[in-house]
Amino acid sequence: MGKINEALKNILTGPDNALDIRNLKYLPRWAVLLIDIGLVSISTILTIFIVLDLSPFQYTLLSFVEKGFIIVLTNILYFYIFKTYAGIIRYSSNIDALKLLLATVSVFFTLIIINYTTYFIVGEKIFLIGGLLINLWISFSLLFLFRLGVKQVYEYFKIVQKNEALIKAVILGVDENAISIAGALDIEHPKRFKIVGFLSPNAHKSLRILDKPVLRHTQKIHKEVSSLGAKAIIFSENSFTSEEKFKLVEECLENDIAVYNAPLVSSWDGDQPVTKSIKTLQIEDLLDREPIQLDVQNKIEQLTGKTILVTGAAGSIGSEIVRQVAEYNPRKLIILDQAETPLHNLQLEIESKYPDLNFQAVICDVGNQMRLELMFQNQDIDVVYHAAAYKHVPLMESNPHEAVFVNIHGTKNLADLAVKYQVGHFVMVSTDKAVNPSNVMGASKRAAEMYVQSLYHEQLNHSGHNTKFITTRFGNVLGSNGSVVPLFKKQIEKGGPVTITHPDIIRYFMTIPEACQLVLEAGAMGKGGEIFVFDMGEPVKIMDLAIKMIKLAGYQPNKNIKVRITGLRPGEKLYEELLNDECKTLPTHHKKIMIGQDVVRNYELINGKIIKIIKSANKLKNDKVVAKLKDLIPEFKSNNSSYERLDNIAELKKE
Repeated sequence: MGKINEALKNILTGPDNALDIRNLKYLPRWAVLLIDIGLVSISTILTIFIVLDLSPFQYTLLSFVEKGFIIVLTNILYFYIFKTYAGIIRYSSNIDALKLLLATVSVFFTLIIINYTTYFIVGEKIFLIGGLLINLWISFSLLFLFRLGVKQVYEYFKIVQKNEALIKAVILGVDENAISIAGALDIEHPKRFKIVGFLSPNAHKSLRILDKPVLRHTQKIHKEVSSLGAKAIIFSENSFTSEEKFKLVEECLENDIAVYNAPLVSSWDGDQPVTKSIKTLQIEDLLDREPIQLDVQNKIEQLTGKTILVTGAAGSIGSEIVRQVAEYNPRKLIILDQAETPLHNLQLEIESKYPDLNFQAVICDVGNQMRLELMFQNQDIDVVYHAAAYKHVPLMESNPHEAVFVNIHGTKNLADLAVKYQVGHFVMVSTDKAVNPSNVMGASKRAAEMYVQSLYHEQLNHSGHNTKFITTRFGNVLGSNGSVVPLFKKQIEKGGPVTITHPDIIRYFMTIPEACQLVLEAGAMGKGGEIFVFDMGEPVKIMDLAIKMIKLAGYQPNKNIKVRITGLRPGEKLYEELLNDECKTLPTHHKKIMIGQDVVRNYELINGKIIKIIKSANKLKNDKVVAKLKDLIPEFKSNNSSYERLDNIAELKKE
């Protein structure tokens, strides 16, 4: 019997089957009318057989065919009058049953009238009254049961379909968080998951939780998942390392088992369904990043009740700095950017999330010194977080003058004004590409670092107020504008190919919130003149990153989604560094932050060279700009770029 049920289920609910109830559209009215006529015809035939069996006496004025023809025509008339065929059968209601009753009763009385009319005219009846009553009962029953049957069959398959739509899942873990998740998913409506069991490394055979089995998971986790009939696994605990988690994920994905990540119960949003909090695993979840422990007090002292300026505020790093600073209740928060629409979006977000925050949105290019000076004159700024920068390597390689205008001249403008208007702290966001730069973008950021460092030490030679210049240096940020992760996601969504510049290229990564937390921490602990270098963890091979992302999306690399090698872009390195050969490091009280001890350089020399670089940029002389950058930064060696010829000392002197 079970096999028959399964066969029927496959026939009637197979997704590619023409008989699938989900593929049936509404029956047209003429089809419903034809079915009703057929049912009335059947009821008439049944009535004739019953009457013949019950009584030998029959009226012979008309033949049985002619009598049946009259009954069917009369039914059609009242079907039309009461529009019994007009409704959608699967949604039949009491009103539709009442229409059927009225139609069939009207047919009965009409036939009675016809019967007695012929009797008074001809002297003989056409129908037996008992036969008409039997026909009334049978026709109404068939018409009603047809609709009721269709409705019940449809409801049955709707329930089957609903159960099929639920994702059968097992939860990895048996801790309080796992049990809470399972309980919440079981009682939540509408449902998304059907939890069929738990997996634990120390499970007992007879153990059950919430009346669901608990299986002991081994190295072949997909077998335990499949044995419970599940198609997905939900991670509920954070006891796995990134490597252990990825091995589990890789095994699941190779066996067509979907992987989801559940947050801690304590972090659930009460206004949002639990199912919305359970999301597919992201590449960020597989990075081995420990939670950052911050000293809240030092940031309260620096930010609370102070006027804070964030440049590049609409960017991925700048906007997160704004969000984190807003939590410390500054006296005023000034958000500055030249990108109108992103700044407007950030303004709307701040107004919504921090309605009591005193803030001002300023549209301004950091290269506009006069506009910046007016702002510094009118605002008593205590802290500057300078995140405004051009960062795309290939674009800056093609437009060196623009890198100078923003990354060098913009930084110089802000730094000079910070000294002039006695700003307490100036925190500059830099990049690992500034170390032994191989491209214009990295060189421009290194020049900006050198300028603020030399400016700080120049201040020490003069009495009075000293602005504390602090530089923070880190690598690639996951999810930031233009980073590889969003690019890979888009390429995977489009079906590939995923493009990688070189199979051996590696990069350091950290998340946006993590990077910005460390920026605030470094800014608070800085005494001035330091370059803070962040512990980026282990470098990630971009090829491995792409393969992991493809698998997380449920595809097979180079089978469903191709991976294409495009070649290194102009100025691109195979690997990045956080410190150059001259720089040594010192530890700080925070294990993820180190101080890079850079060589102290003469301010007059650095300032003079930077002014010349800016002048060349204003003339749009790209070769001269790059040549002067190489003169300022001897370790700047172009890679895969047309400017490699300038690395030759003779060529450099010609420029």
